Amino acid sequence: MTGSTFSSGPAATGILSRVRELQNELPPKARQIAELVVARPEPFIHMSITEVAEACGVSEGTIVSFCRRVGVRGFQELKIMLARDLIEPVRLIQEDLHRGDDPATVTDHIFAAHAASLQETRRLLSMDALAQAAKLLREARRIEIYGIGSSAPVAQDLSYRLLQLGLAANAIVDSHVQAVSAGMTGPEVATVTVSHSGSTVETVLATRLAQSAGARTIGITRLGKSPLAAHCEVLLYTVANETRYRPEAMSSRVAQLAIIDTLVSCCALTDTERSVEKLQHAARILSEKRY
Repeated sequence: MTGSTFSSGPAATGILSRVRELQNELPPKARQIAELVVARPEPFIHMSITEVAEACGVSEGTIVSFCRRVGVRGFQELKIMLARDLIEPVRLIQEDLHRGDDPATVTDHIFAAHAASLQETRRLLSMDALAQAAKLLREARRIEIYGIGSSAPVAQDLSYRLLQLGLAANAIVDSHVQAVSAGMTGPEVATVTVSHSGSTVETVLATRLAQSAGARTIGITRLGKSPLAAHCEVLLYTVANETRYRPEAMSSRVAQLAIIDTLVSCCALTDTERSVEKLQHAARILSEKRY
């Protein structure tokens, strides 16, 4: 494999074993990362790339380089492979599930996970950050919303809800369009980036470009330090246990939807009369779509 010390893939021996075998041959900074992986493999799965960088005193680029040395393409893949070494594979579907669970048990676990995510997110949600985000959206001449993968539908839903309030909102879910559009924003534009991990290369790039162009930047992301957080003026955090093992959002998606519903409602209440007028107008338009 190009950029890897080994010729076979990490699945052949298990990524934890490979890191353990390689750690004494690594340069000093990479060795620090390997030592963290070996000493605390399960906590490592919980960490963002920014948190690992701070814990080891290295750059995020050094972490990416380390990942390639041990035979994986990047930090997320390293965590996924590490989870495969540590947990029952079925828990990659949902971490509270076990092989042979019946539909009733699955239902109980999924609903409990969603309820816990909503409760923890509500407890964590900053009212000051929420008010500031609503103010930025209301004052913006244009709103751009970025999301990739499982975050894309959430971004599109937020765009649609803001559009019904008469705000010039547009969800951009293509990475190339995101980059170009973000680079052409400015102080009169507000952006909202939806990212479960806060580490998705495409949306972090778009947010950084928007920030550099002077846009007001809002992030909806998991609790914890992340590359995305460094480029957001306002952060609205979600909490979900799935962050441990899953690369994509499950229960955090429910929390994201609750946040955008709350954010849209706060925006509407900053100018109630106009919002009601716009919502009624949208309802009349949509009535023509129904028999």
